[in-house]
Amino acid sequence: MLLLSKSDIKKIFSMEDAIGAVEGAFKLFSSGGSEVPLRTVINNEKANGNFLFMPAYADSLEASSIKIVNIFPDNASKGLPTAPATVVLIDGKTGIIESIIDGTYCTQLRTGAASGVAFKYLARKDSEYGALIGVGSQAECQLEAMIVANNLKEVKVYSRRFEKTKAFVEKMQEELGSYKTLITPVETSDEAVENADVITLVTSSTSPVFDASKVKNGATISAVGSYQYHMQEVDPEIFKRTSKIYFDSTEAVLSESGDILKPLEDGILKEKDFTGEIGQVIMGNLVARESEDEIILFKTVGIGTQDLATAKAIYDKAQKLGVGTVWS
Repeated sequence: MLLLSKSDIKKIFSMEDAIGAVEGAFKLFSSGGSEVPLRTVINNEKANGNFLFMPAYADSLEASSIKIVNIFPDNASKGLPTAPATVVLIDGKTGIIESIIDGTYCTQLRTGAASGVAFKYLARKDSEYGALIGVGSQAECQLEAMIVANNLKEVKVYSRRFEKTKAFVEKMQEELGSYKTLITPVETSDEAVENADVITLVTSSTSPVFDASKVKNGATISAVGSYQYHMQEVDPEIFKRTSKIYFDSTEAVLSESGDILKPLEDGILKEKDFTGEIGQVIMGNLVARESEDEIILFKTVGIGTQDLATAKAIYDKAQKLGVGTVWS
């Protein structure tokens, strides 16, 4: 069995690799090529936490996986990760565990890559400016993915704490300097989104984090952060302007996402407004952008096929390059 840490993965696996793996995962999922039960969530009210278990299997990959990710917000005050995770990769032919992979970083990669895939297929080809709202643990990979997908000139970054935003931007300017993209901290979400061609939302907010009236025609939005009913980072007014709405998994989004379920309940949205899944676009079964002025929204809550495909790609590359620790 191969143990793969974050540092192991960073040595061999790029954001471009992750976008390729997740693109394949979305195609696999929407074509029915994977088995992905809805995630199991166990609440721990005493510790203000949740245990999440996300299994997946794909015959074509000859592999299965389960990701264990636990959401414990109070860990921040203890100096501990708020979303520790582990991915267990299993040989589909024998049932033997092949690898245990740092699930925290794997999740960051595959979640960022989901936005990257969405922007690759849905954003205007001449996109130059981005907005990133949120600077938490998922934000670094989200930022890199939007830059990789669209070769952006500038990304403006906003969070509710400007000092934290500036610290994040300073770190990212150093780590992502090779892309030559200007990364700018701003003090309001209006300033971030006003001229943005691509917008990534990656917060756990329970109220909208941007003003829909500030979004320009032709923008593409990836709504990533909110994954439970009580969370709602998307301004529902945007649905009065969107031409198309795509999901990673229709079933998963309509089971969990407050961003979609609350506007449905309020009558702002109807199910006929949903265009379909991003995997259907990748397969050519659904059209993507049809005009330069369309506002398109992609909503993702994360599916096990993403974890499986990303973990398998990481494992295969690590084996080929002799990276990782063998535990037997």
